[in-house]
Amino acid sequence: MTRHPDSPAGVQRLDVFSVIRDRSSVRSFLPDPIPMTLVQQAIEAAGWAPSPHGTQPWRFAVIASRERRFRLAEAMAEVWRAQLRMAGTPESVVEHRLARSRERLETAPVVVVLCLFLGEAHEYADDARQEAERVMAIQSLGAAAQNFLLALHALGLDAGWMCAPLFNPETVRTTLGLDSSLIPHAMFPVGRMNQPPKRRPRRPLETLIALWDDGDDEAPI
Repeated sequence: MTRHPDSPAGVQRLDVFSVIRDRSSVRSFLPDPIPMTLVQQAIEAAGWAPSPHGTQPWRFAVIASRERRFRLAEAMAEVWRAQLRMAGTPESVVEHRLARSRERLETAPVVVVLCLFLGEAHEYADDARQEAERVMAIQSLGAAAQNFLLALHALGLDAGWMCAPLFNPETVRTTLGLDSSLIPHAMFPVGRMNQPPKRRPRRPLETLIALWDDGDDEAPI
């Protein structure tokens, strides 16, 4: 841990920026087993994400069983195939997409499902504030996911973020035997990469800032 030269005296800064930049969304995994203690550490890191009222409205389902991973891949593929056909997607494209998604779930040694849990959400008398509470919980879910992914990378593991559970949460919940209070939102194959992914370019900094008012007359960029 070193102090950044621009930081005030006595303020330390971890090299978190290299972890953020180096992390990538991996889609091809080696089947080799990984230490489950590292997955536990990453989930613990997720627990430090900000959340509404400190409720931590997320729960993780960890699947290392080959039989259960295959069963989940099969169940999700069946639903997704029907959805793609309904949209008029060509059959060759349907099967190609399904094969790629199934490969990730069946090859990665561990699959982690992130679920929204609203059992401890604050209750309000009006619908508007109740909806805001739900949205806050979903926002914090993203923060927990990012902590989880960054921790995995820092621990020497790779992962990818799959949003498929959003399109068939009931299938995921039923297949895994999860409680009805859990709403599957995301899925992370975890392991060690087989092939490095193609990284998409990031937008220039100036395109990401909608307003910058630091009190000066001129913008810094």
